[in-house]
Amino acid sequence: MEGNLEITLLMVITVVAGISAQVIADYLKVPSIVFLLLFGMAMGPSALGILHPSLLGNGLEVMVSLCVALILFEGGLNLQLREMEEVSTSLRNLVTVGALVTLFGGGLAAHWLSEFPWQIAFLYASLVVVTGPTVVAPLLKQVNADRQVSTLLEGEGVLIDPVGAILAVVVLNIVLQGNADPFTIVSGLLLRLGIGGMIGIGGGWLLGLFLIKARFLSEDLKNLSVLAGLWGLFGLSQALISESGLMTAVAAGIMLKIAALPEERLLLRFKNQLSILAISVLFILLSADLSIASIFALGWGGILTVAALMLIVRPLNILVSTWSSDLTWRQKAFLAWVAPRGIVAASVASLFAISLTKQGINGGDAIKALVFLTILLTVFLQGLTARWVADWLRVRSDEATGAMIVGCNPFGRMVAHLIKDQGETVVMIDANPEYCKQAKAENLRVYRTSALNMDALNEIGVARVGTFLTTTSNSEVNSVLAQRVKEEFRPPRVLAVYPDQSRHLGVAEPAEKLASPGVKRAFSSRLSIKEWSQYLSTNEVKITNTELNMDEHKFQRQRDHLQALINAGTVIPLLIQRQGQLRIATADEEWQPGDRITYGLHIPKPKLGLAMAREAVPAPS
Repeated sequence: MEGNLEITLLMVITVVAGISAQVIADYLKVPSIVFLLLFGMAMGPSALGILHPSLLGNGLEVMVSLCVALILFEGGLNLQLREMEEVSTSLRNLVTVGALVTLFGGGLAAHWLSEFPWQIAFLYASLVVVTGPTVVAPLLKQVNADRQVSTLLEGEGVLIDPVGAILAVVVLNIVLQGNADPFTIVSGLLLRLGIGGMIGIGGGWLLGLFLIKARFLSEDLKNLSVLAGLWGLFGLSQALISESGLMTAVAAGIMLKIAALPEERLLLRFKNQLSILAISVLFILLSADLSIASIFALGWGGILTVAALMLIVRPLNILVSTWSSDLTWRQKAFLAWVAPRGIVAASVASLFAISLTKQGINGGDAIKALVFLTILLTVFLQGLTARWVADWLRVRSDEATGAMIVGCNPFGRMVAHLIKDQGETVVMIDANPEYCKQAKAENLRVYRTSALNMDALNEIGVARVGTFLTTTSNSEVNSVLAQRVKEEFRPPRVLAVYPDQSRHLGVAEPAEKLASPGVKRAFSSRLSIKEWSQYLSTNEVKITNTELNMDEHKFQRQRDHLQALINAGTVIPLLIQRQGQLRIATADEEWQPGDRITYGLHIPKPKLGLAMAREAVPAPS
């Protein structure tokens, strides 16, 4: 009973510490792995002695395997397949040639600088071939890197994890059995990748078909069915050949992504929450199980090994993998800097340390220590400086220009002309033939198609624009379309027009129901596209520019006056120029001194009947 209580307290403290680390990291906008590692190491036997992962025995290995499968499945489910097509050559090179560059470069560095024996050195190198989607994905969200860079880093993080983990298993078998035959290495790697891939593709397809056909299942049961199916496929693959299950997990996630399930958004949210929990628990337990003394025992050799991996091996990897790509030197430099290691490296290293110790081979603790030192240094140095480096290299998505506007009504065309006059490219989309004809007559680039056709949007180039804006007269369509484009193509800025109260089928629809994460409300909460299009048709709108004063007192008066006009519906802010950058105004805009604002002013014309009545009234004597 006492042993059960100890294990219960171990898991409770682990979950509380892991989620606390996630909350603090989210508040401070830093990678969560920073606090997960710090909390785990602080509470482990080497420090405060609060957590003792050894109490779990073999259960720790089982937990690691199942959680890593879940994390990789979630990574495959989140892959942006449309965007990966544009960088497929570079991504393929990163996962194949790049992995070999890291393997040999990391092995040489570990042997010469850390003085590891050759076999142990290459075993370490095989473990750090992987990067880490669990670290890269949240990091890219904070950095807001441009689309090509983000796609490459996310794709590499997901696809190279099973490749690197399986490669590490093959190298481990060589160390344990002493067989370094090249044919054995290649065949072992390809066999695991092939079997794992086939089971993942077939099983993922069947799972997707089941979810589409099984209409009797509730949403909650569908999500749990996916979890059960994933672990079932993972177990089957592992039973056939060890460590092939990682490739199965990734392939199954990709197949479900291709299946385009109607409940995909709910499934993604559920799997993302499970993945966060798995990452939190694993990092706390694995870092608590780490001997801090073993890290210090590495000395300067360990630090120099990681430095060589970051500053020599990774840049060489990127140089070789992207040699024939159209990436700029700035993008390549950022790719060369950002390669933090994550949960897969930590998990496999911990399992290998156990395997080597059981076989009586020295070096397991040293490998684990060097892998965790690699995780610590890459996460702290690369993760915490990534935003600054992205700013310096100007590879953030904020730099992307051009706009795609859905809705060729008079208001949409007015906005398009204003953006075009500033020297930026504009593409308009509408299914209304009359509106398209008017846009063409005004020399605007327009495509007549349904904006709900994602393939058409992709061909037109939605993934390459800086701003996607929906300005149709239907607020619900604007919101749904903007959210779908945000999820599928992730343009840097996605905006939709919907007022505080929109009407759908005669029923007032509150703005809160139309709000979507990642989509901002454009222009003003008082904007009605129908009304302002009518104002434009009758020449009741004047386009005006104003620059907000740099003096704080005058700025506040200007801002308050402008906001009062916006609230009254007389003024609609359209564009903002701030520090040399042009962008579309949003409804919750926070004005700053020096902003140059382009806005539309409604000047109503006097009604004819009212004007005649006024003329008929005799002037007062």
